[in-house]
Amino acid sequence: MKKTPFDLAIPVEDISSCVSCGLCLPHCPTYRATQEESASPRGRIALMRQAQRDSSIDDAFIGFMDSCIQCRGCETACPAAVPFGSMMEKTREALATQTSYQPRWRRFGYSFLGKPRLLRLGSIGLAVLQRLRMVPRRLPLPKLPFVQKALIDSGSDVWLYTGCIMDAWMRETHLSAQRVIESTGAGVKFPLKGASCCGALHVHAGLAPEARALAKKTMASFPGEAPILVDSAGCGAQLKAYGELVGTEEAEVFSRRVMDVHEWLAERLEQLPTTQEPRPKVVVQDPCHLRHVQKAHESVHQVLEQYVDLIHLNDDGLCCGAGGAYATFHPEVAKEVRERKLSLIRSVEAEEVASANPGWLLHLQAGGVRVRHPLETVSYTHLTLPAKA
Repeated sequence: MKKTPFDLAIPVEDISSCVSCGLCLPHCPTYRATQEESASPRGRIALMRQAQRDSSIDDAFIGFMDSCIQCRGCETACPAAVPFGSMMEKTREALATQTSYQPRWRRFGYSFLGKPRLLRLGSIGLAVLQRLRMVPRRLPLPKLPFVQKALIDSGSDVWLYTGCIMDAWMRETHLSAQRVIESTGAGVKFPLKGASCCGALHVHAGLAPEARALAKKTMASFPGEAPILVDSAGCGAQLKAYGELVGTEEAEVFSRRVMDVHEWLAERLEQLPTTQEPRPKVVVQDPCHLRHVQKAHESVHQVLEQYVDLIHLNDDGLCCGAGGAYATFHPEVAKEVRERKLSLIRSVEAEEVASANPGWLLHLQAGGVRVRHPLETVSYTHLTLPAKA
């Protein structure tokens, strides 16, 4: 097999921290789907070691690195705290820089995420095609609107991050989040012009320079010291990582201001409205980046438990296979991983599924289950009642 020169700069202490114990294997969705050692965290790290030793790689190496969903469930399971996510990001950045790993058409697609006007125009075009029934049903898209509802500031106590795809396709979630936040008595402010994409998909794709440029634009759009609340788990994880990504004190300070919106609400449960309404049975799908990266998934449960009968899945946060853009580029593996999650969801008597990330939500919806963002469930069902005294 043809070898390609390759310089992989992962710190020795990181790549040697894996002792190959295998405790990560049951938590790796691609290993469970394929049963291939090289499709596991342990196997991928072994390939990284070999690439560093040989200063070369082959197509198989690229394939196994690209097939990682980057759910980071392995990090939660690892007793040695191996920084697998960071190692994978460095590997993909090296691939994107030194090989044709990210072709021009993919780079062009990612560039749209940082251009709100073009993204909006593209979304309107997709909305037209949807009405004409020219969009394949297999694509996990919501029904896209022609006209967006306006986002109107109501105060300056907290910022609410809006993002790119989520704002273009799922603005109703932002409006629900705003309504729940305001029910505590706080005023919400939306970002200044310039904030759009957080850069998470770019980091996943190895396009770190592009991600840093987006990070700087985003940071400039949230002046002051007010908390920055995020209703998308993947975006929140990325914003919290700006300190490491950008490498400045300003970025560190910015990241410390970021909270998942459920984290913020969980600190104010007594200020949320009470309810005497029937409590629906809801099962929660913990987004991987909320559970394994932000470590904030319990806050979603705490907020929802005020309003629903919560059903917990005994699956240690099993990945659903969405993985940002993963389901687009690896649809077969993503479907197989999703089916494992869906079989667990179908085994319990739930009226709907709650998932606090747009990609996860759309991916599960495409599998035929009713899914809503947790704050949509709260907003639509329970916010007509007075707040607690």
